[in-house]
Amino acid sequence: MKTYSAKPAEVEKKWVLIDADGAVVGRLAAILARRLRGKHLAGYTPHVDCGDNIVVINADKVVLTGRKREDKTYYWHTGWIGGIKERKARQILEGKFPERVLEKAVQRMMPEGPLARKQLKNLRVYAGAEHPHEAQQPEKLDIAALSRKNTRTD
Repeated sequence: MKTYSAKPAEVEKKWVLIDADGAVVGRLAAILARRLRGKHLAGYTPHVDCGDNIVVINADKVVLTGRKREDKTYYWHTGWIGGIKERKARQILEGKFPERVLEKAVQRMMPEGPLARKQLKNLRVYAGAEHPHEAQQPEKLDIAALSRKNTRTD
């Protein structure tokens, strides 16, 4: 029996809608990274983009467990000497682009390389409940039903 290897022309991409209201960031990011890569499919092929197109809404209402909201620090460098910058997770979530916390978590769970960069373009994250992808008729995925630890209500 030969090993099945999917070809890019054979891949059928689905559209999935996930509501991130009350979702734990790390658990949600792990689910998103797995679906973006296509590892949830029986015909997963590592060198082919066979993952889903994912739309995440209410990304501003995600939950960080423990003291991560106050303690977790995101660093970046400006490119200039001594140009290291930092920002806490609370500042990002309360700022202009709160969806970046979830985007960064998913990006850091993906492998580095051109295929992962292509797969990350299939992720669309929106801070509010509105999204412009109704025409694609995304099917809703309830992450709270997968495990009770995926969401927090407190």
